[in-house]
Amino acid sequence: MEHNLVLYNTLTRKKEKFDPIYPGRVGMYVCGPTVYSDVHLGNCRTFVSFDLIFRYLLHLGYKVRYVRNITDAGHLEGDNDEGDDKFSKKAKLEQLEPMEIVQKYTIGFHDVLRMFNTIPPSIEPTATGHISEQIEMIQQIIDNGYAYEVNGSVYFDVEKYIEAHNYTILTNRNLDDLLNNTRELGGQDEKRGRLDFALWIKAKPEHIMRWPSPWSVGFPGWHIECSAMSRKYLGDQFDIHGGGMDLAATHHTNEIAQSEACNHTTPAKYWMHTNMLTVNGARMSKSAGNGFLPLELFSGDHSLLTRGYSPMSVRFFMLQAHYRSTLDFSNEALDAADKGYKRLMTAVSLLDKVEPSKKSDFGGIEQLRKRSYAAMDDDFNSPVLIAELFEAVRLINSIYDGKTSISSDDLIAFRSFMHEFVFDILGLKNDLGGSSDDTDSLMQLIIDLRNEAKKNKDFVTSDSIREQLTAIGIQLKDSKDGTLWNKI
Repeated sequence: MEHNLVLYNTLTRKKEKFDPIYPGRVGMYVCGPTVYSDVHLGNCRTFVSFDLIFRYLLHLGYKVRYVRNITDAGHLEGDNDEGDDKFSKKAKLEQLEPMEIVQKYTIGFHDVLRMFNTIPPSIEPTATGHISEQIEMIQQIIDNGYAYEVNGSVYFDVEKYIEAHNYTILTNRNLDDLLNNTRELGGQDEKRGRLDFALWIKAKPEHIMRWPSPWSVGFPGWHIECSAMSRKYLGDQFDIHGGGMDLAATHHTNEIAQSEACNHTTPAKYWMHTNMLTVNGARMSKSAGNGFLPLELFSGDHSLLTRGYSPMSVRFFMLQAHYRSTLDFSNEALDAADKGYKRLMTAVSLLDKVEPSKKSDFGGIEQLRKRSYAAMDDDFNSPVLIAELFEAVRLINSIYDGKTSISSDDLIAFRSFMHEFVFDILGLKNDLGGSSDDTDSLMQLIIDLRNEAKKNKDFVTSDSIREQLTAIGIQLKDSKDGTLWNKI
């Protein structure tokens, strides 16, 4: 089947036909986490979205080199060039070596993404493992006239860059507005221009993470790491650069400037950005107090949640929204996604039990396949694909109930279609542990027995039931609507 994959390019603000630089090969770089704390859901949404993109490109037969970095140095508080280093600050608070912080949260990050069933990237480089590449790139930018050194620190000269380049090409922001919204130069500020940003920062005596360089003992700025690592593993120009939309205005804008100043070419042909998360319509943020971590979402151990949801239910929930759309978390939406996920998995299980008929009045598998590919070819439109899969669920139920007959060849093709799109492309796993109907019935029986024990004030038995279920990975959550259960 011929594919005409199109994707939305933030750089041009329109959908474009995907035409990789090297036929049959794709280079993709996605900005990874800053591992000084637990990975948040916004990051997870981005990585699940790019896992979908990675999976679909592989499914289409491309040889993909997917690079996703780990930021373990140089990212300061407030995402600017001043303040404490996030790792040093956390290390002091917890009285640990900074690399203990890095190791702890990198392991946690990998554990969470494993729960979401994401495929590991081809390469996962760290900032601290590529200091020499960053120093080399900074020196080249200086040599090309786009950076300057002051008292051991090196800054990118944005005003010099603007003379020959469009600094705001990615976001189309007004340059005058940028200048007006940037703080005035203070007497102690080393920068020549208000938009200039650090490539290398001289370390203060108390700064723990530091490396020797031609300019000082210090550490790299946040933006240079991605430019250096993408160049090392994907070349001066590659196909796709991705990340959350919050990175476009500063981090990705500065990446483009650095790479242009060093390599004389824009780093990526296509820029792709995932949208933000909201909770009950309000933007999710730590300051608003409405954010919860992935593990809290899985366990339900948060005041905003009525119960926990399995990682696969949450992955399904994320994929029900297009990656460029806002994703709104609410208990009602999560409950609906959980039911939809279980309905889909039950249908897949039923399809495995279907017996073929000698005669067949089943048709339309090729049309279903064609529409499903059309959805994914249209900027990886997973919500439309899921709608097509629920049409497949309706057909499966009709076949299982004996209302529709299906031949052996059509059954093989149907099973192949469901496996490819549900498991290979959407990346879902069937974690129901068998027939959903059977499991629900058994759990309802156990819940009824526990409720009877509570009614008889036999709290030893009711507590024992809860504890034994928890031990085998099933959590009970008592609510005004009764007792709910989920896998943990």
